[in-house]
Amino acid sequence: MSDRHLKPRRADLLLIAATVVWGVSFVIVKGALASITPLAFLVVRFAIATAVLAPFVDFRARWSGAELRGGLLLTTLLATGFATQAVGLQYTTPARSAFIVAMSSVLAPLVAFAVVGQRPRWWVTVAVAVAGIGIYLLTAPDTGGWNRGDLWTLITAVVFSGHIVAVTELSRRHDARRLVWLQLAGTTVGATVAAALLESVRIEWSLSLVGALLFTAVVATALALIWQMRAQRQMSSARAALLLCFEPLFATLASWIWLGERLSGPQWVGAGLIVAGMILAELPGSGRAAVLPERSDRL
Repeated sequence: MSDRHLKPRRADLLLIAATVVWGVSFVIVKGALASITPLAFLVVRFAIATAVLAPFVDFRARWSGAELRGGLLLTTLLATGFATQAVGLQYTTPARSAFIVAMSSVLAPLVAFAVVGQRPRWWVTVAVAVAGIGIYLLTAPDTGGWNRGDLWTLITAVVFSGHIVAVTELSRRHDARRLVWLQLAGTTVGATVAAALLESVRIEWSLSLVGALLFTAVVATALALIWQMRAQRQMSSARAALLLCFEPLFATLASWIWLGERLSGPQWVGAGLIVAGMILAELPGSGRAAVLPERSDRL
């Protein structure tokens, strides 16, 4: 089925499926980082994903300047977000990480206003405040509060909010698989340079590490990003951000099942406030965007 004729309900299901995969991947990455340094993990993960996706990408058409610029923008956002998230997961829990990353959904309307002129409603400011209180409670101020993993993860949330908006704008103008492949290849190169300059690389190979790399590379990176790109061609940034609210819930469930992580009462209240802030920010403006037949060169 062509992306242009993807039914709205199928688009929703594709994006929800991506959130399930990404939620579970928080736990998988957390376990893998016991055997490999963060940037090295990204290098191997994205190299595998680049190779896996390559046979399914149409390389016959020439790369346009607009396509390359869009790919560079998405690559910068994706690589920065994944790097800060992986570093943060060394010091915080999967559930905390997932809910802080989910702040990207609250911040996305503000980024959309700054970049593409989509003026946010007044309640977006309220939503940011509500979600901010939620993060404060989630990080358990009575037991130490913020740690450096939480701070790194907050940077991830800011960067991924930009990625949400950029994907919505660019996926309507360019082929989804080509854009995803550009992001994967670019992130592989960027992570390799960063690992060489900034990290004392450590890799302790095992079956569990190989399994984690294959799952995150093939399912959580190549496949899920294609689902995201296809789905967001049929919806607004606001609706996409609303559906992405499910990601931290799936991460918390996975962390409870596999790691036995438990949130305290105040932390659950904080998590609930984050979700409430996300819904408040996105629901009133979550109408589906029309699929535009023409392409814009604004980005």
